[in-house]
Amino acid sequence: GRHEVQSWTAATKESLCLMWQKVKVQLMLSMSFLVAVFWYCRRLYSFLAQLLKRWSNYLQRKLIRNLSVLTEVDLLGYSAREWKGETKQAKLMREAYEELFWNYHIKYLRQVRRDNYSVLRAVLFQTFSQGIHFPSWMKERDILKLPEKLLYSQGCNWIQQYSFGPERYTGPNVFGKLRRCMETLKTSWAEIITTKDPEERGNMCNTLFSDESKEHKLYEAIKFIMLYEVVEAYEQIKNREEAIPNLFSRLFARDSSSDPLSFMMNHLNSIGDSICLDQVELFLLGYLLQVKIRVYRLHRFNTEEFQVNYPDEYRRDWNEISLLTEDDRYYHIPLLRT
Repeated sequence: GRHEVQSWTAATKESLCLMWQKVKVQLMLSMSFLVAVFWYCRRLYSFLAQLLKRWSNYLQRKLIRNLSVLTEVDLLGYSAREWKGETKQAKLMREAYEELFWNYHIKYLRQVRRDNYSVLRAVLFQTFSQGIHFPSWMKERDILKLPEKLLYSQGCNWIQQYSFGPERYTGPNVFGKLRRCMETLKTSWAEIITTKDPEERGNMCNTLFSDESKEHKLYEAIKFIMLYEVVEAYEQIKNREEAIPNLFSRLFARDSSSDPLSFMMNHLNSIGDSICLDQVELFLLGYLLQVKIRVYRLHRFNTEEFQVNYPDEYRRDWNEISLLTEDDRYYHIPLLRT
């Protein structure tokens, strides 16, 4: 009986060993498979993460490059970065920025692309982002018909020489191109002012001002409306009708803009291409949009011209927007915080 027990025990051990060998092989194969899968998944995850990061960086660079009005930055931090050193100009600019920060409650700014549409971009971006409505005169007239009105009602056939900023486009198709600019301005403005949520409106503005072709149409529409206002004022002067604002007297007093044609040829046609709006045209811009444009002119710090309003004749019910400039050429958007 003892021999049988030993034989049975040995047989059992042998069977268990055989089973363990088989299970061990399966376990090793399974473990090897799991390790391989884990290694593969880890490599795949690493690859996808790098791909996503590269794509995200590309989109971010693309957005930053295309966005013509950047997100807000700290005012004093911007001043410290841009105006290093101990030159007289650098010290003046840093003092001017500190004045804005401490006494005018301007804590941030939004940088605006430095090109010859800079001031138009800064003004229109704020007009849209604040949800400012169409000026009263624009509600009463269809701006889409202004090009034809100047040509057929007032005989200004010279507007075929109108040039579209850097495109320098002129010719018989100028009316169709002007109408498309007017349509872009009217539809974009109408769509934005119907949006009541400020954050959503801000996102819409960021999208609009990332589309270079569309935003250029906005600026050219505004330029043409400026020309229309100048023609209207000139006709009133010739016909000795009601008094006109002083800004038109200033404009016509210049040798280079003594009439609407010279104003267009010597000034408007080059705006966006080789020149920006000058001080007189800023008066006109505020007048036609019916907004008070408050400009902080940092290079005029410690003088009476440090803070200027355009136009100086404005109604109390007009909305106010603010600009910041270091040289009367390029403009940024200051953000007030109380």
